[in-house]
Amino acid sequence: MKFTAEQIAGILEGEVVGNPMAEVFRLSKIEEGAEGSLTFLSNPKYLNYIYSTKASVTIVNNTFVPESPVTTTLIKVHDAYAAFSKLLEFYNQVKLNKSGIEQPSFLSQSVKYGDNLYLGSFSYVGQNVVLGENVKIYPNCFIGDNVIIGDNVVLFAGAKIYSETVIGNNCTIHSGAIIGADGFGFAPNPDGTYTKIPQIGNVIIEDNVDIGSCTTIDRATMGSTIIRKGVKLDNQIQIAHNVEIGENTVIAAQTGVAGSTKIGRNGMIGGQVGISGHLNIGNNVRIQAQSGVGRNIKDNEILQGSPTFGYNDFSKSYVHFKNLPKIVAEIEELKKQILNQKNGNNG
Repeated sequence: MKFTAEQIAGILEGEVVGNPMAEVFRLSKIEEGAEGSLTFLSNPKYLNYIYSTKASVTIVNNTFVPESPVTTTLIKVHDAYAAFSKLLEFYNQVKLNKSGIEQPSFLSQSVKYGDNLYLGSFSYVGQNVVLGENVKIYPNCFIGDNVIIGDNVVLFAGAKIYSETVIGNNCTIHSGAIIGADGFGFAPNPDGTYTKIPQIGNVIIEDNVDIGSCTTIDRATMGSTIIRKGVKLDNQIQIAHNVEIGENTVIAAQTGVAGSTKIGRNGMIGGQVGISGHLNIGNNVRIQAQSGVGRNIKDNEILQGSPTFGYNDFSKSYVHFKNLPKIVAEIEELKKQILNQKNGNNG
């Protein structure tokens, strides 16, 4: 798909300096620009590339005045970085604007769906499913019975949505994510074996949630596992049964949250964090990467370590930890001096 500089300037409300009919069909970094590509310049660090880039069109700030001739067509805007981000969003919408039902696929006769549905090949949609407007279901997806999905939801290839799951509006679920699998519930028996505890709850995902590839969110034993609006989950995250994650909390990759833990709103949780079950994590909490959380956390705490403690205390303690061999050597030297003094006094 090709766009001219004039068309792009119209989208961004910018001014063309150069050839308004210059065509682009791909995006690039300014230092990697080639004919037919669109790029941008906002960081002064990359200023020298504006004079050598082969990109056909470059978005720049209104304040930019070239000191040497440029061969690329310029589009001047108020904020080049924000304009390029807007263009990326527009490009993504155009790229993902598929519609129609591909074959082979299975769509139960009891399914209700809104306008502009896209159902990719080899996908399965079970009984009594409700799909909103502009839902995009890419190939090889599975949607179980009685699932409800809101408007403007994208399920990328291979996503699996188990029965009874509820997904709000404007959500994106990436490839390989599994929503609504059984929670990890087993009762130990006297002979050392385990009996499975039926998991009869569901998962509720509110509006504007993003779920990364290969992330798993387990259904509740009873009731619901709840992901509140605006939550952003990275790839390869495990959310166990009956967990609740508050609004606008973001969690980085390879984090695991054990069953029945409640996480507050506006939190930031780093990668490879482990959080024990049945805990209450407050609002506005920051947990640094690779931390282990085994206690309740109050609002506004910043934590690090395993087990976690205050970030400032951790930083101070880590300085001492790095110096531990030196400290031990100094202690040993002091012990020798004290022992020599005692021997001297005894003599």
